[in-house]
Amino acid sequence: MKKWLWAGSAAIALGASLAIAQDAPESLLPPGFDDPAPAPSPTPAPRPTQAPATPADPAVPAAPGIPTVQPLPVGPGDGEQGPAPDLSRLPSLEELESMSTDELDELLGLKPKFDIPPAARRSLERVGILAPSEGGLPTGSLASQPASLVRAILQGTDGPLVSRWGHILLRRALASRLAAPEGMNPVEFAALRANVLNSMGEHAAARAIAQDIDTSNWDNALTDAALDAYVGTADIVGACPAVRLSGTDRDDAFWSILQSICAAYAGEESQAGRQLDRALRREEAPRIDLLLAQRYAGAAGRGRRAVEIEWEGVEELNPWRAALANAVGEEIPQGLRDDAGAYYERSWATAPMLPLAERARSADRAAREGILSADAMVDLYSQIYVTEGIEGDAALTASLLRDGYVAETGADRFAAIETIWGGTDEPDYGRMVLTAYAAARLPVTDALASSSDNIIASILTAGLDRDAENWLRAVPQGSLAWAQIAAARPGDNRIASREDIDAFIDDDDSSDYRKSHMMLASLAGLGRIAQGDLNDFVGRTELNLSRESRWSRAITRAAEVDNRALVAMLAGLGMQGESWSQMTPRHLYHIVSALNRVGLDAEARMIAAEAIARG
Repeated sequence: MKKWLWAGSAAIALGASLAIAQDAPESLLPPGFDDPAPAPSPTPAPRPTQAPATPADPAVPAAPGIPTVQPLPVGPGDGEQGPAPDLSRLPSLEELESMSTDELDELLGLKPKFDIPPAARRSLERVGILAPSEGGLPTGSLASQPASLVRAILQGTDGPLVSRWGHILLRRALASRLAAPEGMNPVEFAALRANVLNSMGEHAAARAIAQDIDTSNWDNALTDAALDAYVGTADIVGACPAVRLSGTDRDDAFWSILQSICAAYAGEESQAGRQLDRALRREEAPRIDLLLAQRYAGAAGRGRRAVEIEWEGVEELNPWRAALANAVGEEIPQGLRDDAGAYYERSWATAPMLPLAERARSADRAAREGILSADAMVDLYSQIYVTEGIEGDAALTASLLRDGYVAETGADRFAAIETIWGGTDEPDYGRMVLTAYAAARLPVTDALASSSDNIIASILTAGLDRDAENWLRAVPQGSLAWAQIAAARPGDNRIASREDIDAFIDDDDSSDYRKSHMMLASLAGLGRIAQGDLNDFVGRTELNLSRESRWSRAITRAAEVDNRALVAMLAGLGMQGESWSQMTPRHLYHIVSALNRVGLDAEARMIAAEAIARG
């Protein structure tokens, strides 16, 4: 067939050339160069008495000058080459009407198995989004580790971390471009990491991990983790490649609704509308969820339809209805928003479709836990400041933040910053993240030294260790500000003086020397207390840092072999909880010590300083 097409094209081109040559100008070539010798008259060929062999037979060449037609390939069911198709399996018209497009494709063998061409499919050798050159951990960090150990660590990490800096470190480790541990399928490894990121509220990072693997390679566990990430980011259509191609055996209402939505965005609006209408009549899912799904699916192509959302009788949110409502721009009743838990605050703080004021209400938690950086917080409130029509607490905070940068005197700037914190007695740590760069610009004066505990804590939320160290000449020795700087200041061999530690313990009014325990564990983990002094202080405050556990032995061993990724994941496992009251000084000591030994000293110093400030 290709030869015939080529010959036909050549004939057309030759005819076109002859037609053009009639009006062409005189040739510029020398005589004889474009005047071929006349061809002899052709001799008539004898008429064949039998069918010639086809050119497909390589032993019989085609006659020169005669276009040949390649015969069509003969497949099963054609002629005598195979059996005819079994037409008894074709559904009736009634059955066709009730079948989804995916079911029809499956029946007829038309359902695609891949959404990426073979040449573009990616290797599973390394999965992640942060290469070592981009700040990720070494690629082969876990390649020689036993799969059972890594699996146990990741399955055991299923909630938020008490430490903001611990959260940042664990997110970096999980998002790194890593090879799977020995004996573990790379797809399982990605699913485990995505699950941990989802539990931390890092849905965008979890989604990126899943998307780094071709959808055709997903298993049920990665599909479930990816769907949680897509819902957490309100990226419903993003899940469609998995929904359309996945071979999962799920048949729950949520999956059926997703299939209908994805069908609508694949150009099958009418079919999707009928499926959702039928599900609504049969009450296959809560009414509010189906109405939101109809609104979302109705926005596809020409299938736009008016759907009135009825919140009456809805007593609680779930991730699915919250994601759909935000995606279609449907305002969730304030009562439901006020009763929403931490999961929704983590998601809403980074949801770009929400109004800025709504994001600001959730941003404090996200900053406090490490989801939002100080830069991101400043960007959010800067947009609020320049956007007309925003009122209330968000607008007031944005105005105060500006004063924290540009007010005429240091006292005026600190007054604005202090107001943002909500006072100095129990300042909001999330608001301290917001004011980190403004606090770093405050003048180092004796007048502000009495408030230096909170100033230093705010500065260090952004990791500005050298700006914090500038305050060492003004803060009272043995104060909480001094202890934070002693832990956070860069450089080795920063041994704290015995007198300063004594002064800190003397002034400690916390229950059972809680503050002193966190300070001693932090400085000991960093190697900033002389061993003899440490023994004395441990005895004085009845602190026990020597007791071991299976976890402490594991993180110590990981530090001994200089495995950063394993240390970071074990540190995350040991820092789970809702508040610093759940962190023990012994855990803190092992975490800080292991991180410091493997070269993650910056993270170790920031976690130590945070423990002193918040513990």
